Amino acid sequence: MGDTALEAVLRRDRVVVMAALVVIAVLAWAYVLWLAADMVMPGSPLPDSGGGDMAGMDMSNMDGSNTGMAGIDMGAAVAPGFRAWALADFAFTFTMWAVMMVGMMTPSVAPMLLLYAGVGRKARADGRPIASTGWFFAGYLAVWVVFSLLATGAQWLLARLALLDPSMATGSAILGGLVLIAAGLYQWTPMKGVCLRQCQAPIAFLAGHGGFRSAPLGALRLGMDHGAYCLGCCWALMALLFVGGVMNVLWIAGIAILVLLEKTVPTGQLIPRVSGALMAAIGTWIVFQAF
Repeated sequence: MGDTALEAVLRRDRVVVMAALVVIAVLAWAYVLWLAADMVMPGSPLPDSGGGDMAGMDMSNMDGSNTGMAGIDMGAAVAPGFRAWALADFAFTFTMWAVMMVGMMTPSVAPMLLLYAGVGRKARADGRPIASTGWFFAGYLAVWVVFSLLATGAQWLLARLALLDPSMATGSAILGGLVLIAAGLYQWTPMKGVCLRQCQAPIAFLAGHGGFRSAPLGALRLGMDHGAYCLGCCWALMALLFVGGVMNVLWIAGIAILVLLEKTVPTGQLIPRVSGALMAAIGTWIVFQAF
């Protein structure tokens, strides 16, 4: 295959992969927006265990029950005084977290996937087939699915301890401030730096992990390795969702943008360190204000 023809094929593959990633991200964000619109309705009363009003979420049906979409009792999942979570509550919350992680992380992994797809096409043209980009992406997402399960458990625990308000943000200023401080300090740690470097340099990551894979399971494992570095880079930022609200769309978008900037803007450690210093400072101020 001539160089011109090969370049045209590579461009086509990149367009196909990018289009698929855009569709996946758009669908995930549409789901998050739908959830936010259904759950966060300012001015609507939410009954609590003491008979008072809790504005902020429209969860009441005509019969006075507190079931939301698909019959899930979302009040039990986020507010004190409601019944314990049922299996359906866990499943709904886990799905929410998993889809939200897909929407937040897909844009930042796009450069890696485009590189994988481009080299894969070139390898096939040279008679050296490698596994589909989809296997790599599946491995990457598998890591975030596991994280979503852990986040669901964390949300259950916070709800159990009556530490979440109806927007699924912590109702404790001290706890929120401490989470901000912890996330800010983590931005300065060596572990953050190591993981971020792996995410910022796709070619270096591949070179350091044996290159591309010719077998699907190998590509799946490689995607999981990349996802593990990404998780090590971003887990503390995801914990901030409990500070600003798990269903606060602007807060979700802000964290997603910060993740994207950290991984794609060539500033080394500057962005995480500046953002980390701001988080720690704001968290310290919040904690002092609470006393």
